[in-house]
Amino acid sequence: MSRPVARRAKPVPLRTHWIVLTMLLVCLASMLLLNGYTHHMFGAEPDGAVKSAGGSGAVPRSILKGGPVIDAGAGAPRSVSPQARTIALTFDDGPDPVWTPKVLDLLRAQHVHATFFVVGTAVAAHPELARRIVAEGHQIAVHSFTHANLSTVAGWRRALELRQSQLILAGATGVSTTLLRPPYSSEPNALTDRDWAALQQIRDAGYLSVLTTQDSEDWRRPGTEQVIANSMPRSSAGQVLLMHDAGGDRSQTVEALSKLLPRLKARGFRFATVSDAVGLPDPTHQAGLLERGRGLAVIWAMRISDAVLSVLTWLLYAAGALSVLRAITTVVAARRHARMRDWSWGPPDAGPVTEPVSVIVPAYNESAGIEAAIRSLVASDHPIEVIVVDDGSTDGTADLVEALGIPGVRVIRQANAGKPVALNTGLQAARFELIVMVDGDTVFEPDAVRQLVQPFAEPSVGAVSGNAKVGNRGGLLGRWQHIEYVIGFNLDRRLFDLAECMPTVPGAVGGFRRTALERIGGLSDVTLAEDTDLTMALCRDGWRVVYEESAVAWTEAPASLGALWRQRYRWCYGTLQAMWKHRGAMVQRGRAGKFGRRGLTYLMLFQVLLPLLAPVVDVFAIYGLVFLNPVRVLAVWLGFVLLQLGMGFYAFRLDGERAGPLWTLPLQQFVYRQLMYLVVIQSVFTALAGTRLHWQRMQRYGSLQAPLDVQP
Repeated sequence: MSRPVARRAKPVPLRTHWIVLTMLLVCLASMLLLNGYTHHMFGAEPDGAVKSAGGSGAVPRSILKGGPVIDAGAGAPRSVSPQARTIALTFDDGPDPVWTPKVLDLLRAQHVHATFFVVGTAVAAHPELARRIVAEGHQIAVHSFTHANLSTVAGWRRALELRQSQLILAGATGVSTTLLRPPYSSEPNALTDRDWAALQQIRDAGYLSVLTTQDSEDWRRPGTEQVIANSMPRSSAGQVLLMHDAGGDRSQTVEALSKLLPRLKARGFRFATVSDAVGLPDPTHQAGLLERGRGLAVIWAMRISDAVLSVLTWLLYAAGALSVLRAITTVVAARRHARMRDWSWGPPDAGPVTEPVSVIVPAYNESAGIEAAIRSLVASDHPIEVIVVDDGSTDGTADLVEALGIPGVRVIRQANAGKPVALNTGLQAARFELIVMVDGDTVFEPDAVRQLVQPFAEPSVGAVSGNAKVGNRGGLLGRWQHIEYVIGFNLDRRLFDLAECMPTVPGAVGGFRRTALERIGGLSDVTLAEDTDLTMALCRDGWRVVYEESAVAWTEAPASLGALWRQRYRWCYGTLQAMWKHRGAMVQRGRAGKFGRRGLTYLMLFQVLLPLLAPVVDVFAIYGLVFLNPVRVLAVWLGFVLLQLGMGFYAFRLDGERAGPLWTLPLQQFVYRQLMYLVVIQSVFTALAGTRLHWQRMQRYGSLQAPLDVQP
């Protein structure tokens, strides 16, 4: 990658990424809407469990007193009844992969043909059973698309139910039909005005409506003998008998049917399809090629939606498991780390580290905050020299520092070459073995440098991460970043320290052993996250990198969503670059191998994979609120928030911070979290596409002062 130059940085257009992501989201939303409509909006009750209510004044008397097969057309509505001693055996709600084959086997053994009123979604799930129904000479008819109550739904939805049912039937079996039984219907004398209006629209769509004259009530599961008793004709009149081959346990139906068929045959009854029983022409016709194609498209769309939901369900489980795993791991590690820090660094007889320190401040257009940063450093209670490397600033940063006239502060000017080069320049000019690197917007506590260098009493320590805190924490955005910093530094970094796999010493407050830096060749400019790249290189070289929570520095966080986006995008993309650059650590031995197998794995799971899975949580929450149990969905969401609150309270306690800002954490779930995972998504897209991203400088506001006065 070419050297990042801040002055020439231009945003890289990534519209293609967002177009692809938008298309994916639209497709995903469409699949979930289809799945929710077909599986969760209707069909909760069996046919007989819902009774029609209301008056019947608009229903023609001839229909109320007539037969079960109804032509509700304009003019003179008509109805017909089965012939005497003829039973039209009908089955609703199928096909079912368990019970429909058993019913079909039994009918074939008894040489009986029946009429199956099938649900479109069930046909889409089991088209082979629908084809078997047709192939074995049975009559197949429509029972709506999703088992919706056609008498109560809106007219547009009723039309959709009818149309989609016919399409799926055509796609699965190659035939269409003009017979339909409305879900939750009963006998003609139970029709209400609302039912009649629905039957009229059904007739306008080209269907004859088939009601019943006798209900086995097998959906109640009253026992085999009762099902048989309910199914026995009370006279020699023809009947349309209602049974079910789906919708639950139909073992009583199958057993009753095996006894009922021989018994009725012995009494002289014959069995026929609905059309044969009432003397109508065959209502089944071959579907056209276009209809079959459109039906197959609907079936495959439904199958894909089911597959998408299955994948999302597993991804949701994965996201939940990762969230819980991260919470448990970081809290347990942080607790152990806090208890271990009662001892001093170095050998038992070693005193505190008192040798002087070279503080390097790379600066490019830092005039807003550089004075506060320098004054806080020179107020340190540890001996230091301060080296300000002005990287071609155009706002008079170098002049401002020189005008301060503070002893022990040197200014080095260079042409704009980027932050890594500026740090290397400062490293070459430094006089001491211990190095502290500080961003130009950072304000140090008086004891921060002293605390930061104490771990260097251990000869194996090559770098130390300090504890960066957000200074401008006013407003929601400031509080959210404050929470993120406290949790990140007091949970994640304690875990990294304990596991000896620290991936990043932050540019805001980091200490280094000069020998270690020189051994790895200084800072590299091949990634956008020079601090992460440097830390990983030290780990791979065998140096130990630790966390010193008492070395506190205050940094200026982005004050707008746009600035935050640019900062985190650079961080995330740079981290991905560094991870790829140092992937060889996964197979190394010793301390380098620990970093690779522990640190890189942690980053991949919790800083890459988990944010990529985060949209699944949001999508599923919306899906659940619309189609599932909203109370259960809200309970899961509340559990997720409580988990984060628990982590936050513990991190704030470890850091000695007041927990007041945590009240904003639930609100963080609606803006901040989405911004963070979109940053990761775009960074991954950028990396996969091989797009080159330039270094971007963050806007400075000069909101920090020295001496510091920050309200927690």
